[in-house]
Amino acid sequence: MLYQIYETQRSIMEPFADLAEVAAKLYANTALPFGQSPLAQRISAAYDLIHRLGKDYEKPEFGIRTVDVDGVDVAIFERVEIDKPFCELRRFKRFTDDGATLSKLKGQPVVLIVAPLSGHYATLLRDTVRTMLSDHKVYITDWKNARLVPLSEGEFHLDDYVNYVQDFIRYLQQTYGNCHVMSVCQPTVPVLAAVSLMASRGETTPMSMTMMGGPIDARRSPTAVNNLAVQRSHSWFENNVIYRVPHSFPGAGRRVYPGFLQHAGFIAMNPDRHATSHYDYFQDLIKGDMSSAESHRKFYDEYNAVLDMDADYYLETIETVFQEFKLVHGTWDVRNPKGKLERVRPQDITNTALLTIEGELDDISGSGQTAAAHNLCTGIPQKHQMHYEAKGAGHYGIFSGRRWREMVYPVVKSFILAHQGGVAAANPPAQPVTPAKPVRTIKRSKPVAQAQVKSTTKPARNRTNGSAA
Repeated sequence: MLYQIYETQRSIMEPFADLAEVAAKLYANTALPFGQSPLAQRISAAYDLIHRLGKDYEKPEFGIRTVDVDGVDVAIFERVEIDKPFCELRRFKRFTDDGATLSKLKGQPVVLIVAPLSGHYATLLRDTVRTMLSDHKVYITDWKNARLVPLSEGEFHLDDYVNYVQDFIRYLQQTYGNCHVMSVCQPTVPVLAAVSLMASRGETTPMSMTMMGGPIDARRSPTAVNNLAVQRSHSWFENNVIYRVPHSFPGAGRRVYPGFLQHAGFIAMNPDRHATSHYDYFQDLIKGDMSSAESHRKFYDEYNAVLDMDADYYLETIETVFQEFKLVHGTWDVRNPKGKLERVRPQDITNTALLTIEGELDDISGSGQTAAAHNLCTGIPQKHQMHYEAKGAGHYGIFSGRRWREMVYPVVKSFILAHQGGVAAANPPAQPVTPAKPVRTIKRSKPVAQAQVKSTTKPARNRTNGSAA
């Protein structure tokens, strides 16, 4: 019922939001009588803010058209490689007619980025993808909005997530021989499960795993997100946040955790910060600071775009990861596509290098939660394990923005390159980048190492199109 009420309210408000947009443009146009009023700029700013607060935010585009590769502008073509009911495997294919650049692109590592299925779309990792494309062949999991998936496609469980990841890894292995896997936030847990199950069966596993800001062991340094999951029972979540999709969508009748409830939760975590941000946006419009105003729009176009999650997947994630801690307790059984239960055993992983990354100021995934993966993956030689803490970085800072590009990415790039031939052939250096402090492989009996690195950006030259890699 709540979902239907929300949709009715949104439908009623949508025309007013559109009218506010028109009014904002009228008062911003100095060629019209509206725009010649002494208060025109202030009125325009007010209407613009009303429009932004009332509009419906659709799924954004990645919008990556070109990337710089050592000074050469390389064109990007985005396409879907695998289309599953609840997820697309999306590839960012690179084109250039510069021979030297093309040769370099073809020899670069293949990376599967597993994006979170936790409210926002995969486009939240746009900056991650754009940066990685300079030195890697990049694929990403693009999760679908559950309200758009018909009931005929069946349910989606946490086990299905794990099986999807395995299917994508196998596809890249068949295409390229092998690949590297990077998981950001929520997928660190199902990715570790997927690779563990492949190792237990004797399958070829990825050359490396990079895990960033995820709840491997949510008991460590619990945050507000962790506390909510512990304080509320499974039945509370099922009775209070699960609703059926209204009839106006293809997924009508599907049980979901609605995106609008998730968005309300995001806002509730830092309401003062969001209120200040919107007020600053209003002031920027009045002052004519269009650069700051556009930055605000870009951020909230992404932040306000949310998707519904299938109820079974959401509830099982709460129970498995945040309430019963099945991964760290060694009690997690995953049902494979044939219906057989398999125990998740991270200690069986031996041929996949492990890099964990945390932000010093992360208020979503607390300190030590991601690093806990090292205590589980005891079969990986310690020289092929590393932990990195990004100084001054919050949760989003480890995969987006200046700290990601200047501090975190050089560590990720170096680690992947060092293990491009696999663990057996790798000889990871003691200092994979040029840091201000040494970056060392993690020692389980000692504190983890921390480092900062300098920017490695280069100026761009001409744009070219041609052969693909």
